[in-house]
Amino acid sequence: MKKILVFGGTRFFGKKLVELLIEKGHEVTIATRGKTEHSFGDKVNHVLVDRTNKEELASAFANTEWDIIYDNICYSPNDAFAACEIFEGKTKKYVFTSTMSTYVDLGADLSESDFDPCTYEIRSGNVEDFSYGEGKRLAEAVFFRKANFPVVAVRFPIVLGEDDYTRRLHFHIESVAEDKVISFLNMDARMSYILSDDASDFLKFAGFSNIAGPYNATSSGTYSLKELMGIIEQNVGKKAKIALVGDDETRSPFAVPKDWYMSQEKSIAAGFTCSPLESWLPNLVKTLSGQVK
Repeated sequence: MKKILVFGGTRFFGKKLVELLIEKGHEVTIATRGKTEHSFGDKVNHVLVDRTNKEELASAFANTEWDIIYDNICYSPNDAFAACEIFEGKTKKYVFTSTMSTYVDLGADLSESDFDPCTYEIRSGNVEDFSYGEGKRLAEAVFFRKANFPVVAVRFPIVLGEDDYTRRLHFHIESVAEDKVISFLNMDARMSYILSDDASDFLKFAGFSNIAGPYNATSSGTYSLKELMGIIEQNVGKKAKIALVGDDETRSPFAVPKDWYMSQEKSIAAGFTCSPLESWLPNLVKTLSGQVK
């Protein structure tokens, strides 16, 4: 049994991770601000803390030690600096949820070496000071150069699932069903995705294996946005209304100007293979379309 701290963990793949850890009999503590209720009952310990308040964080975990820390809610270099200082000598492994958005230049088969956090210039700042991708880039740079404990940065693409609270895939299906316009930038662009079950499984793997450094975690295979919309049209039974010029209301969350997908070669070599895209995405579209109908 391991003693594990999870920042976040009340919804989506973070919740699935906590469920996996509980199932295996580990002692799990979740740390949240308490704004989202959790469903774990007395199976977890719950620490109420503001992840962005360094003094509060230091006080909450002053006399603690952990086998693994999972950090799903670090979005800035200042939060990473705080974690490096507060958990120095207090954890054997730190798993940081990063993102495909760390890759500044869009492209095909992006590999971990396409963004090197160990050579990236570190700047201080809070979440409001940076874009999402820049905040994650800087957080990786801080963790890999300042932490005295092993760190894995898991670079996820778009995570999808029935319980996706951001409802990105839902948006497309509901828009087609309701005859609403969806705007894209390039219908031929291909993107990476990962199923929420695989995302939680990879986080668990990252914590319990001996890997360290940045790792892409993504399904193999791609669909162009045109192909994805075709699958949606087939399941909804309606033709999509597509525009290439739109506004914030109509713009697809997947609107990218060119290919943007990652290689999972490094994670496969380490011993983890995500489910192929074709094995789950069409089924997920079918399920969500049935719910809309």
